[in-house]
Amino acid sequence: MRKLTVFSHVTLDGYFTGENGDMSWAHNGNDDAEYQAFVAGNASGDAELLFGRVTYDMMAGYWPTPIASQHAPIVAEKMNSGKKIVFSKTMDKALWNNTKLIKGDLIEEVRKMKEEKGPDMVILGSGSIVAQLAVAGLVDNYQVVISPVSLGKGRTLFEGLPQMLSLRLANSRAFNNGKVFLSYEAIA
Repeated sequence: MRKLTVFSHVTLDGYFTGENGDMSWAHNGNDDAEYQAFVAGNASGDAELLFGRVTYDMMAGYWPTPIASQHAPIVAEKMNSGKKIVFSKTMDKALWNNTKLIKGDLIEEVRKMKEEKGPDMVILGSGSIVAQLAVAGLVDNYQVVISPVSLGKGRTLFEGLPQMLSLRLANSRAFNNGKVFLSYEAIA
């Protein structure tokens, strides 16, 4: 069965995005060589990327640009060439290279995808679908990079989660730029 991982940046006070969707804080400290190597290593996998519409629009608006290629060439190449899925009931079509639009039921579609052959899947950001998939027990691993900033307000990654989610720490790593990577496995 294919694995589903969530990867997200969060602030020290637990927000994955500011009140107005701002995530610029997640790029603080990205000039750290050790952290850049970590990011490039993460991008080198062949996972299929899953997005909600809001995160998809943000990613599709950035990664195909010359600025993205200049600042993070390895990541930009993988983001643009890799397979992507966007879940949206409001989009008519997905224009970003190698992207499939799915309008059906999120839980049902991801459950089917997990049973199909193929690479593992990674959700980047997309808090609204993370909470839904977490409740359905479809997420296997949660990877979080905690940035040493505090916003005071914003959206949490598990916003709207109706029940406690128990996790087990599988891995951690601290970087010189103050960021900390935490990997948790879902407890069945």
